[in-house]
Amino acid sequence: MTFLNHGAFGACPRPVLEAQQRWRDRLEAQPLKFLGREIEELLDTARSDLAAFVGAESGELAFIPNATTGVNAVLRSLMPQWGIGDELLTTNHEYNACRNALNYVAQTSGATIVVAEVPFPITDPEQMLEAVLAKVSERTRLVLVDHISSQTALIFPIASLTKALRTQGIEVLIDGAHAPGMIPLNLTELGATYYTGNCHKWLCAPKGAAFLYVQRDRQAQIRPLTISHGANDPRKHRSRFHLEFDWMGTGDPSAYLCVPEAIRFMGSLLPGGWPELMATNRNLALAARQVLCEGLAVPPPSPDEMAGAMVSIPLANSLPEDLYDRLVHEFQIEVPVIPWHPPLRRLIRVSAQVYNLLEQYTYLTTALKHLSVGNNFTPEKIIKNLQ
Repeated sequence: MTFLNHGAFGACPRPVLEAQQRWRDRLEAQPLKFLGREIEELLDTARSDLAAFVGAESGELAFIPNATTGVNAVLRSLMPQWGIGDELLTTNHEYNACRNALNYVAQTSGATIVVAEVPFPITDPEQMLEAVLAKVSERTRLVLVDHISSQTALIFPIASLTKALRTQGIEVLIDGAHAPGMIPLNLTELGATYYTGNCHKWLCAPKGAAFLYVQRDRQAQIRPLTISHGANDPRKHRSRFHLEFDWMGTGDPSAYLCVPEAIRFMGSLLPGGWPELMATNRNLALAARQVLCEGLAVPPPSPDEMAGAMVSIPLANSLPEDLYDRLVHEFQIEVPVIPWHPPLRRLIRVSAQVYNLLEQYTYLTTALKHLSVGNNFTPEKIIKNLQ
């Protein structure tokens, strides 16, 4: 399989999976000791390593299963504050799952969703800023926006956006699902009120590892989706934020505990550590975009500064409706074909991780060209032509 969709669920390295199994073995050897007496200290240690990686204080982070859970926790916690006349601002690029959560809290509270139309293709990140800020009003209570959009793979100018919104007293919830491990992060400097990101994507931790960042002065109002023993735990030496989020019932915390190992392992792959890994993946993604754009005769849909380790390219309408299935079954290429707004209709998004090669994107481009013109080329013939 030519795997060009690392951005969907990541890919956990064998040494990290082996570490996860060791944690599970330790848990099962003495569950009461592990979950009853050791887990808080273990989570604190793992959280400290993660905090250093994302530029935050450990006390500002809670482990959660995925970024969608983080978005839901914030929205559901704040929902009682909203009512008719309040506005919740987002963009037309927002991830479907999180947009559904926004729809739910708006319908339940009576608040109105306002959508900023960010263009794609886009020529300048300022277009994103202008589109969002133009929709801000005195009724705006929260802005929910991606750091890196899932469908279009654009890196949005979040630091500039949060700075502009803070001056107006508007809270910002950043869906940073793709950011950790793809781009450098410093959440303290970024200034968002709330930020959630996945560790299982570009950080390559096991599935089910993510975090929620909440500024300390807002933590009292943010509750987990599952209310459990932490709600009335009498201890004072731990924050209520951690007491509630760290224990929402019996589960397998091994994915959280493996985050330090994922950070260490991925950072060891290249001599320059994480900075070199991020730069290498980004350079490969830009090279892949050039191959695809030249092969499909389309201009790059965004400036280089808005690209990270994955890129999206508009697809011609001449390609078959069952394009995804044909790429998988006929050519053994795993790559997402994404519905988009007219007139583009569909995008193709490619990811670049250290295990990918430029030749794989050339193979994809050739497959797309042949599917577009209706030729009956087999994958074997295409590979032979490439050689």
